[in-house]
Amino acid sequence: MQTGQMGTIRRMRRGLRAATLGAAMAVIAPVASAETLADALVNAYNHSGLLQQNRALLRAADEDVAVAGTALEPVLRWTASAQQQFGRARGSTLAGVQDTDSLTLSGSLIGELLLYDFGATALRVEAAKETVLATRETLLGIEQQVLLRAVQAYMGVIEANEFVALRQNNLRVLTQELRAARNRFEVGEVTRTDVALAEAQLAQARSGLATAEGNRQIAIEEYRNIVGRMPGALRPPPRLPTIASDVDAAKGLAVRRHPDLRAVQHQVSAAELLIRQAEAAKKPTVSLQGTLSLSENLDSSNFSSGGSIGLNAGGTIYQGGARSSAVRRAIAQRDAQRGNLHVVRHNIQQNVGNAYASLRSARASLEASDRQIRAARVAFRGVREEATLGARTTLDVLDAEQSLLDAEASRISAQAQLYNAAYAVLASTGQLTARDLRLPVQLYDPAEYYNLVKDSPTKQSKQGAQLDRVLKRLQRD
Repeated sequence: MQTGQMGTIRRMRRGLRAATLGAAMAVIAPVASAETLADALVNAYNHSGLLQQNRALLRAADEDVAVAGTALEPVLRWTASAQQQFGRARGSTLAGVQDTDSLTLSGSLIGELLLYDFGATALRVEAAKETVLATRETLLGIEQQVLLRAVQAYMGVIEANEFVALRQNNLRVLTQELRAARNRFEVGEVTRTDVALAEAQLAQARSGLATAEGNRQIAIEEYRNIVGRMPGALRPPPRLPTIASDVDAAKGLAVRRHPDLRAVQHQVSAAELLIRQAEAAKKPTVSLQGTLSLSENLDSSNFSSGGSIGLNAGGTIYQGGARSSAVRRAIAQRDAQRGNLHVVRHNIQQNVGNAYASLRSARASLEASDRQIRAARVAFRGVREEATLGARTTLDVLDAEQSLLDAEASRISAQAQLYNAAYAVLASTGQLTARDLRLPVQLYDPAEYYNLVKDSPTKQSKQGAQLDRVLKRLQRD
């Protein structure tokens, strides 16, 4: 073997080791100020406009309870009027024609209280409460979606960074191999075809690097959208969360506690109550009414006052079948919610099974990738050594290196898929919430606003003033 060729091979080896070490250090070297996965989850929880939107929808549902409850409270109304009368009247012969113009002012104060309506209003209130509980569970489901997407965005950036580092390392190695191929061509060791193969492989590497950099930018934009800021240096993800191995037990857990299923259960309960409410609305109502009236004629200075109090009872005898139709409509909506419950239950069980299958697949893929990398690295070294002895061509070396590159890329993807699948399992069983993950955040209390508005406080009351403070705080947040 010629001395020049041996020197070229040694330089390639040193360059390959240096490039590989540099790429690895750039990816995994710990940085003191690096952001962790927990940091990303906290920022996503605090930044999410989707969570803010659904919290506002929950507060609107809380107000529905207050509005429904006001039907059981006294109602106080007032009316006022001013009437100008004009005309002329013929009286006795002495009186002649007289004007009858007069201005009368009157006002009334009316109080009403519903005494009995066969429980229709109370049932409407209970249905509104069940809707509130369903909306709370929907908010938890949205929270799981936000946190899972944050995990995927975090792993997406790490995966993209590692792909870029891998492609950069590959580009450096192929640049050195092209330089070595040209040197060997000049001394007559290889043909022009070998140089062209190295040039083609280098061009492909540049294309792969451009694609990897584009994918990294896409991952960065996804991260910024979900987490609320551009990613800095990201730490490698922590160890995988503890996940039970029993899929059937996980499905049972999901059926008991997944927020999507619990939301539909409350919707079914609300629909049942609305059926009873529609049936009660067909019956008569009893109410108490009191009236206080004042009237004054400004022309004659006549003043009068009076009042009344009494019980009123009434109901609708015939309305074209509208009330019966309302009952049937409520029954149909209840049946629809029951059907939705069946669908959601089976979808949740399927999602658990899918998540566990993805987790097993990612683990097996990661283990296979490790073995593939070890074998591909041995094969690459062997082919490269054989090429120095003339037993292998440049194409063989490039193919072996491409196999090693593919194996390393497969491992990067498998590791990201493993973490995504693990957190998807938590989401499928209803355990991917800020409370379950013990994130250091100020948890949103869904009962705080409800407790303030459920009794319909007036603005002048102490509870109303406290409600104003809560609203101002929510607007600042």
